[in-house]
This record gives sequence, C-alpha cells and structure tokens, in this order.
Amino acid sequence: MIEVDPTVLENPRDDDYDSSGYDTSTASLTSSVNQYVFENGRRYHSYYGTDKYLMPTDEKEQDRLDLHHEIMRLAWDDKLHEAPLSEPHRILDIGTGTGIWAIEMADNYPMAEVTGTDLSPIQPNWVPANCRFEVDDAMLNWTFKEDSFDFIHGRNICSGVSDWNHLISEMMRCTVPGGHVELCENAITASCDDGSVKPDNPAKVYIDHLRAALTKMGRPPPDLEFMKSLLEKAGFEDIKVFQVKEPMGPWPKDPRLKRLGAMVLLHSDTSFESYGMAAFTRILGMEPDKAREMCEAARLAARNKNYHMYGQYYRVYGRKPAVKQ
Repeated sequence: MIEVDPTVLENPRDDDYDSSGYDTSTASLTSSVNQYVFENGRRYHSYYGTDKYLMPTDEKEQDRLDLHHEIMRLAWDDKLHEAPLSEPHRILDIGTGTGIWAIEMADNYPMAEVTGTDLSPIQPNWVPANCRFEVDDAMLNWTFKEDSFDFIHGRNICSGVSDWNHLISEMMRCTVPGGHVELCENAITASCDDGSVKPDNPAKVYIDHLRAALTKMGRPPPDLEFMKSLLEKAGFEDIKVFQVKEPMGPWPKDPRLKRLGAMVLLHSDTSFESYGMAAFTRILGMEPDKAREMCEAARLAARNKNYHMYGQYYRVYGRKPAVKQ
C-alpha cells in the first residue's frame, strides 16, 4: 500500500496540489513512409494502415514519449532492463518510438549494435555510431535471420499488437540461444488503496473506456500472468516477473514515489489525449467533442490531490534455451 503524504490530506476542500505547497505548473526514407493522417488536430501514422497504431506521432507526442522514458527510468530504479546482459553484441528494440531507449542502450553497451524498429520514422538523425533505426511492422514476418540478437526488447507496445503469439514466435526465432527477451507493459488500470477513487471518478471512467476500446480491437491490456505465460508457451526459460506502482500525482509520502507522481502528473497533461482520442472516436464511435471532454475530465481528476490513484507497470523477461551439446 502506498502511504499518502499527510500534507496532501490537509484542506480537503481544496482539490489542487498548490494548496498543499506543491508546484505543478509546466511551462533516408521514401516520401510514402513520411505520409500521415491528421485527426482532431493531431498527426497519426498511416503508412502501414491507420489501424496499426492509435496514438499520435507528432512533435507533441514525441515530447511525451521522451518524458515517459524518464518516468520509466525513475520507476524502475534507473534500470533500462531487468534481463542479465553481459557484453551483448546485437540488441533489438521493437516499437522504439523516439528511439531514446535504444540510444541509451547504445551508450551503455558500446560493444553492441543496437537496432530500433518502428512504424514511423520519428527518431533523431544524430545517434551513437552503434545505433540505427529501421521502419518496420513487427506484426509482419520479420526479415531478421534466425539467432540474430542477444537481447530483444519491447516496451509499451500492447496497443499495437494484434497477434502476441506471432510476435513472441518471431522474438524466439531471432534471439540467439542463451539470449534474452524482455517485455514492459502498462496494466492500464486506475488503482486506489484508500477508497478515494470511486467508480464514477473521471480518470477511472476514462481508463474503463480505454480498456473497452482496446478489447474491442482485440488488443486487451496484458496482465502479468498473461505476459509470463506468453514466454512460457514459446519455450523461454528462467522467466522472471517484476511490477512497480506509478502514482498519479505527488500525493505519496515516500519521496521517490512523490517525485515519480509529480512526473506522471506532468505527463498526464498530454497522455490522456494521446491515448484516448483515436481509441474513443475510431473504435468506440464517440463524437470528437465528447471524446475530448472525457480526456479533459480525466486530466483534471488526475490533478485533484484528493484522488489517490496509481497505475502499475509490468516487466517480464525470459532466456532462450542454450543449444544442447
């Protein structure tokens, strides 16, 4: 259970964090690959099909992704991965986004060649010499040879995964014997330990609708047991599971969780819209104004210090069996 900071509980009639003394203000590709579709003021992927990925790809979203990477660093004690790596030669990052994880891995493992793949070419040009990016759809048959990578990583990719069995099969095929695969996913839940978040809380209502949209697409958010079973059924060994809590707002008493919550609150300024607009309008058939209203209500609820919500993130890794002698 996450303990609430007593100062947050003071002045319950005030719903903003300012009242508790906390400041939350914020101040080489073909032209077809760079084609996008614009909806509701945002830019979305279209090259592999608009149904492939429901979140924006514009500069605003890229800033959000980079901020979320820093949230992940703090949540996971500054560890980019849990799998035990020792001088890996080749690393693959599926759904690399802005490429920030791949770039940092290239810096941390200069002996390795790090490849990041994504549906959209939104990665920077200036990267370490041992890092490169490719535009690719992980839901298609991979072009990589068997036993190519010492480590394959995927983070926050569930909303774009239409066939987990295919994805894990390709991961297994392309991992070297003795190499590792690791997944990191958001549970997409609004948890609460003290009863301050009711079923009609706008943030919880938003989460419920987002889960409904993803489920309707055939891409329900995976839980820890599902992720573990994926690796087990594929034949991976030495599977380890991990989870962390991600408070929504600086309401926890614990200093590290308070800092994490503050970063999540900043992230929420754009995350509700990023996750929700296409999912609500395309999948659930909402009118754009109603969808935007739901996103904004959730954003405001996240900023209410009297609601002590948190989400959960999961990490699972497994090792491909070594070749038998």
